[in-house]
Amino acid sequence: MPRLSVIVPTWNEAGAVTGTLAPLQAARAAGVEVLVADGGSTDDTVARATPLADRVLRCARGRAVQMNAGARAARAPVLLFLHADVVLPPGAMEAVLDGLERSGRGWGRFDVRLAGRHPFLPVIAALMNARSRLSGIATGDQALFVRRDWFRALGGYVEQPLMEDIELSRRLKRRGPPLCLRERVMVSARRWERDGVARTIVLMWRLRLAYALGADPAHLAARYYPDHPQVRTPS
Repeated sequence: MPRLSVIVPTWNEAGAVTGTLAPLQAARAAGVEVLVADGGSTDDTVARATPLADRVLRCARGRAVQMNAGARAARAPVLLFLHADVVLPPGAMEAVLDGLERSGRGWGRFDVRLAGRHPFLPVIAALMNARSRLSGIATGDQALFVRRDWFRALGGYVEQPLMEDIELSRRLKRRGPPLCLRERVMVSARRWERDGVARTIVLMWRLRLAYALGADPAHLAARYYPDHPQVRTPS
């Protein structure tokens, strides 16, 4: 039985999924389970993911829906949810398992590094890491990991179109504080570079504030994806 299962939700991620899954192959050889939960991709995502994963699951689209499907299929006692455009650092699996065992905690996340050329990206990443450490709230880009019994006890992700990671973090935090690993995952900065750093910061803070004040996640998702409101998973 694997000690850790990595769950990767995908939807039309042919350009990124190989870069995410290829670094996991040494861990697979060492017994880590890798599951891809695909939400009906129409590009080559499934074909590229299949030789690099233990299973590729076909699911309804929606990141929370897909991650819950992956969690149900997972066999390990620890689950790690990895976005399809995020790359884990070397030694990530050992850091998770050893960290949970030493700390006695039930969940956690990594620090982030934003992959891109904009000079403000390192500053943004540092602020994201500090905010998460102070608040005890993790976002999906931080490769959230959790003991499976905790995840099941909470009912998994709330299957909403946005902020599912924030919602899960809130509920996990009530059970115990996160393990904040300083190892850094590499996160694609494609949205920051496409839409502009300042504009993206303002948008994200507005959405998070609106969610905290009780806004409907479906309405927030339409604002997050103005060009493709039918897409239910953030990129």
